Amino acid sequence: MKKRVLFIRMFFIVVAAIFALAGCGNNPSQQPSNMNHTDMEHSTSGEVPKGLKEANNPTYPVGSEMIVQSEHMPGMNGAEATIVGAYDTIVYAVSYTPTTGGEPLKNHKWVIHEEIKNAGSEALKPGAEVTLEADHMPGMKEAVATIDTAEPTTVYMVDYNPTTGGETVKNHMWVTESELSTK
Repeated sequence: MKKRVLFIRMFFIVVAAIFALAGCGNNPSQQPSNMNHTDMEHSTSGEVPKGLKEANNPTYPVGSEMIVQSEHMPGMNGAEATIVGAYDTIVYAVSYTPTTGGEPLKNHKWVIHEEIKNAGSEALKPGAEVTLEADHMPGMKEAVATIDTAEPTTVYMVDYNPTTGGETVKNHMWVTESELSTK
């Protein structure tokens, strides 16, 4: 009798564990939000942050036809793009929790120096805690973030045609030189 009671208890424990683990499955709605940039604002007004300076001699001048080599959002990698702005700045990858709630976004690319509150004139170091002024995605503006990487470079604003179809994305902010290639 004791063996049977023990067997029944073990059976229920195993069944409960299976149900608990099933809840941790591969449901896309439960994936970390840093894997999903579908909330990213695809087109912007093209208005650049105050203090951002146009690049004097960018590798890819305004009007250049390029191929995007990065998947910041679905349909971007391999898309044909036109450079609509080129700016010299410091580009950052950041990790933050959206002000709207939800899971933290890790290593979000890109936020520029001019999109960080009270950034000063010097490059911020990885590990620094900052407040974002960028508004690329819901919950980004005013979020507290940690700098993951920092790199002085030229960033580009581009118009591109998503490889997934749909309307042209206008004034996408930001793509770096290493994320572009010639047609």
